[in-house]
Amino acid sequence: MGSDMTCRAMEDISLRNDAGHDIAFKGRLFSECSWYDDETGVLTRQKLYVTEDNEQIYYIVSGSGAARSRRAYRLRVEGDRCVINNGQCDMSMQLDMLLLAVRGLCGLDAAPSDAALLASVEETLKAANG
Repeated sequence: MGSDMTCRAMEDISLRNDAGHDIAFKGRLFSECSWYDDETGVLTRQKLYVTEDNEQIYYIVSGSGAARSRRAYRLRVEGDRCVINNGQCDMSMQLDMLLLAVRGLCGLDAAPSDAALLASVEETLKAANG
């Protein structure tokens, strides 16, 4: 097996979720990042997992000192809709609307560089869904 992330074996994973039920699944880590906010003193870590059923699990842990927040979201694509579960309830929205929300939250407009970034986000979503 190579070092390519697509070759990594699936494993049993359970993520603590302060906003709802813990999320357990069989999957693998797809990507992760972290950053520290100097102004607030908060360290944030994000992880994206892919499950054996081609769902995505988005996990965010933020903390400062003893205070910590853990949130987990399960995303799955059903046709032209994305279903998001936060450990308590499901929310369903059209993929086009989700991408529009991402564009707005990220401050993207119709500039060519922004279009390339949005296309990259769409490609990543499709790749994670197999």
